[in-house]
Amino acid sequence: MKSNGSQNLFRVDGKVAFVTGASYGLGKTFAEVLSSAGADVVLAARSLDKLREIQNVIEQQGRRALAVRCDVSESRQVESAVAEACERFGRIDILVNNAGQAGDAIAVPENLPNELFEQTVKVNLLGAWYCCREVGRRMLSDGRGGSIINNASILGLGGARDLATAYQATKAAVINMTRNLALSWADRGVRINAIAPGWFPSEMTAPVLGNQHFRKWAEDSCAMRRVGRIDELAGPLLFLASEASSFVTGQTLAIDGGTSASIGVARWHEDFDEFRAANMPNGVGRKISA
Repeated sequence: MKSNGSQNLFRVDGKVAFVTGASYGLGKTFAEVLSSAGADVVLAARSLDKLREIQNVIEQQGRRALAVRCDVSESRQVESAVAEACERFGRIDILVNNAGQAGDAIAVPENLPNELFEQTVKVNLLGAWYCCREVGRRMLSDGRGGSIINNASILGLGGARDLATAYQATKAAVINMTRNLALSWADRGVRINAIAPGWFPSEMTAPVLGNQHFRKWAEDSCAMRRVGRIDELAGPLLFLASEASSFVTGQTLAIDGGTSASIGVARWHEDFDEFRAANMPNGVGRKISA
């Protein structure tokens, strides 16, 4: 076992990270986290102006950054962006497949139009595939391996009724694509894993989490009874990006406060706790609390 200190295990000094959907939300956070841990960062998204703002911040902190316009649903744009990144930095060590959309978030499935479903597939699934293929080819050909992290969702681990049908389908597909590529490329040093965030505040989730009824549902579905904090994604991301996970591939790490641990049983009303406490002898039905 290497003698590196535990803090160094999560460092990515000297690595080059390619982050899609980096102009806002989780992508922006992922880029900043990787930069803070020592990586040079390629920022890819459709909005070049926003990317350049983030690029300036990263460069002011002493790291190198490159902003590239890229619509991941267009394979030629992905090829061009990856080529530009490799021309600038020599290679890519870490890919974070973050770009995604949930335009069908609150549509009921029976009314979901073809074009919205198809666009979600193009961005969430085909976009992730194009990036995995282009970056994976380069990681395999230079023999130095690398780490690919696909951003899935707990909605890819199980179904949720009347909610984001296309989004759920694509995230489930991304999880199985992660497994397939991990098995295909592990013998040549390329690791592929996925993260499956639960409910976190972001530009994408703001409309639904801003609804008090939906937010209560999300909180009640979570064992920790709350939505996540953005900073709680940093550790899992760095774990999968760094040597801390050198023997981990093909896995999906749920970051959801325990939501996906449930078998789907709805949380009961607090009055039931009192009923249980009163009807079980010797205090075995009463919860311990501070």
